Amino acid sequence: MHKWFTRYSEILYLHFSEAFLRLPESAKSVVSPQNPLMRLLKVAGYTVVRLLGNLFESVERPEKLRGKVWLYVVSQNNYDSLKFIEEALPEAVFVAGQRKQIGKYNAVVERLSLRSKLLYYYKFIPLLLHFLKYKKASTTRFFDVLFDAVGFYEVYLRKLQTYKPKAIVFANDHNADARALLLAAKSMGIKTIYIQHASVSPMFPPLAYDLNLLEGQDALDKYKLCGPVEGKVELIGMPKADAYMPFRNKSETIQTIGIGCNLMDDLGEVEKVLIQLTRELPTIRILLRPHPRDTRNFDRLQRISPQISLSDSRSVPTFDYLRQVDVQLSGNSGIHLEAVLLNVWSIFYDFNPKHKLVDYYGFVQHGLIDAMAGPEELIFMLRENMEHKPSVYSRASYFNATVGTPFDGRSAELALKHLREFLL
Repeated sequence: MHKWFTRYSEILYLHFSEAFLRLPESAKSVVSPQNPLMRLLKVAGYTVVRLLGNLFESVERPEKLRGKVWLYVVSQNNYDSLKFIEEALPEAVFVAGQRKQIGKYNAVVERLSLRSKLLYYYKFIPLLLHFLKYKKASTTRFFDVLFDAVGFYEVYLRKLQTYKPKAIVFANDHNADARALLLAAKSMGIKTIYIQHASVSPMFPPLAYDLNLLEGQDALDKYKLCGPVEGKVELIGMPKADAYMPFRNKSETIQTIGIGCNLMDDLGEVEKVLIQLTRELPTIRILLRPHPRDTRNFDRLQRISPQISLSDSRSVPTFDYLRQVDVQLSGNSGIHLEAVLLNVWSIFYDFNPKHKLVDYYGFVQHGLIDAMAGPEELIFMLRENMEHKPSVYSRASYFNATVGTPFDGRSAELALKHLREFLL
């Protein structure tokens, strides 16, 4: 039993951590509903739709999986981040779990059958009791997350024994299914590669891959805080940004302000800022961009003023949104780094001050972005820089290793070089 608990503690490293438990409910509810009854309904729905539904669906194409380099993805964003590998390596194939939602790429991802996952649910009650003993608060809040995770490791271990992939590339290091596949691959000696696809924080699991391709020194320093770093590390910049480097913002004036909202933001605070911005800066256009998983009502915020329009994050890529703005406002969000890479002046503004999640990614500490304490300071600074917007691109060098180097805009090329050498 202790072996099961140790393994599933590794699989659920992030979501059962004290740091994750302290996050605002708006962030935690994306993983698990706040209402206990809704968590029970989620478990029931998962049982009927996924566990039982999987039994009647044949999804695997063995000829597409055997002996390949698997690009394991858990989201549309993951797919976009690894697309350059699939285009360059003939033996690479995108792989996801049977019913994992990969957005617009659902139909083009090879699937791993999870039919046999149901067979391992005899472990759930013993695991639940063990987790309640050692991680009571997290287990009470996230018992549905534990329920979802059961069986991933056991099923994926069998899939690896059957298909023997040459290597597995991950773009996610903390979801339960991805971590289960990682642990299964390590137990079989299959090569594993991690490519960072978004900004990281010290609450993430320690790096445990054979090859780690990170964006810059910032990510490596943070992962060292998470624990011992296994495997080789190379700093390669941000491959998904390569195509946008020719479109860096060259304007010296401020005409459009973007507000990138995330799940931890208080919409009441966002509304206050929008009202003051539209009143004090009547000639400025404002582009409001909700997080793709945010289902709250943003239409009412758009109706504050004709100056405000919405950017649909489900259909408009982040970099395409950033090409439309001169200044970017956000709370704790990785979008700040992407903005600065496009030479967009990015400003930290805390839209959820009661939780005091100040500088979660260290962007202010390391000089990537500026911070404004309130709407008055924000408006004053915008007015001061209206005709002299600062150039900020060089600030990103600590976070992106290719900034100012010959590989600027050629991160994918650098990543493929390291990947090919590793796979030989």
